[in-house]
Amino acid sequence: MSEMTYAQAARLGLQEEMRRDPTVWALGEDLGYEGGMAGQYSDLQAEFGADRIVDTPISESTIMGAAVGAALAGTRPIAELRFSDFAMCAVDELVNQAAKARYMFGGQARVPMVARMPIGIRGGIAAQHSQSPEAWYTHVPGLVVVTPGTPAENRGLLKAAIRCDDPVVYMEHKGLWGVTGEVDENDPSEIPLGVARTVRDGRDITIVSWAAQVGVAAEAAEALASEGISAEIIDLRTLWPWDRDTVMASVARTGRLLVVHEAVRVGGFGGEIAAEVAEELGVPVARLGGERIPIPFSIPLEEAYKIKADRIAARVREMPA
Repeated sequence: MSEMTYAQAARLGLQEEMRRDPTVWALGEDLGYEGGMAGQYSDLQAEFGADRIVDTPISESTIMGAAVGAALAGTRPIAELRFSDFAMCAVDELVNQAAKARYMFGGQARVPMVARMPIGIRGGIAAQHSQSPEAWYTHVPGLVVVTPGTPAENRGLLKAAIRCDDPVVYMEHKGLWGVTGEVDENDPSEIPLGVARTVRDGRDITIVSWAAQVGVAAEAAEALASEGISAEIIDLRTLWPWDRDTVMASVARTGRLLVVHEAVRVGGFGGEIAAEVAEELGVPVARLGGERIPIPFSIPLEEAYKIKADRIAARVREMPA
């Protein structure tokens, strides 16, 4: 086992896939020059050359359009959008072209590409750099949506995303880039898409989350345990397809569900999970998410916006037994 950051683990996964498969390449702004905002591409251009780690103009639609075309032509591109907020300039290419191609051509064409667009709050970068729009993409047929929560997941899920034959929206949380964790460098296997991870076993309530909120939920579970409340924590990892079987089995045992995400609560993907569980199991369900406001630039206001462990624990206490 090696200790590495979330960003370093993703770099390792990409490096392994580029060594394994010569059709894998990446394009985006300053990937070679800067090495990515968190070093996710650091020194990869020196190893693989400027034709596989490609620096592009500042044009998200160009980056995405080129990736879609290259995927249709038989390569496996990674389109780096830097921020999920900036990816909005490339939504047409992703949603109306990449997501639809396999269906429109009866399976004769596929778009095996990864659209890498980081999400989440990261210390005062304000409303246009802090959003978590993952629910938008779960709504679009044809897209796979991935949200890794640990360094090991960021390596293994990125490898699976690159190998996927459908377009993957890969949403790393910016606040996790510097977080460290154990990664087994001797195990090059991917983490299967659509398979959740049970972080903590519990008997009284199931808490489902993803990305950075998984760690916060685990912290809340510790506080609740001191009060005799046993919370099971599930890291969904892939939002589409989501691991319905694991979630349903857990809630069937615990009898209650709380879904927690940093994204705005209104229209958030937590509502989909809660509705599915309520319809099938008829148990108490609740959601906890961000307020429907722009994320503040002010650090104190940003801190007030965040979903923290005490808010999760409080919401659990409010739920009917």
